[in-house]
Amino acid sequence: MQPLRPVRMRLALCCTPRAHARSPCSALPNWPNACPPFVTPVLLVVNTNATEVIASCAMIAGATVQFHGDESPQDCYLATLESKRPWLRAARIPLDDTASRFDLVQFANDYSNAQAILLDAHVDGFGGSGKAFNWSLLPPSVNAHLVLSGGLTPANVGEGITLVRPRCKTLAVDVSSGVEALDAQGLPQGHQRPTKDATVCGGGSGC
Repeated sequence: MQPLRPVRMRLALCCTPRAHARSPCSALPNWPNACPPFVTPVLLVVNTNATEVIASCAMIAGATVQFHGDESPQDCYLATLESKRPWLRAARIPLDDTASRFDLVQFANDYSNAQAILLDAHVDGFGGSGKAFNWSLLPPSVNAHLVLSGGLTPANVGEGITLVRPRCKTLAVDVSSGVEALDAQGLPQGHQRPTKDATVCGGGSGC
């Protein structure tokens, strides 16, 4: 019988400058006190300037920043106080067969200061489409911790882990749109199964 392993969760907060005039997180003054144990808040930002990212981070203790826009390595470095705050970088993988031409190895090298590279489908806008790209077209070896995202459901998350886990240092999964149906108690239906499957992909503490 294998020993039980702790499951860590990250809860994403979408932060956009237009949402709140003063700060993207100005509507969450009590957030640090509301976050339960073993849950890391993630500030998801899209082309937000460094000053606003730093201000938002100051309001939420222990948060990780997820850059999901066109931010350069230097943008990410400065917005996280020279990488003193942990951060993730989203890689937008094409949905068609051109995914094989996306140089994920070089992308991971360019953003080597990131805690992990989040893999999401390249769609109009910046994520949140619930679509999955062709995981089998990823390079066979990526020197980075990866987070698999985009179109994950209880039906396919196991397959995604099987295909992607051998290609990277460690793997985590990001489930959102695939498990957002709510039951009568307001709990995400299907959430338990993806989380259970995800625990087998760990292989380290990188993600």
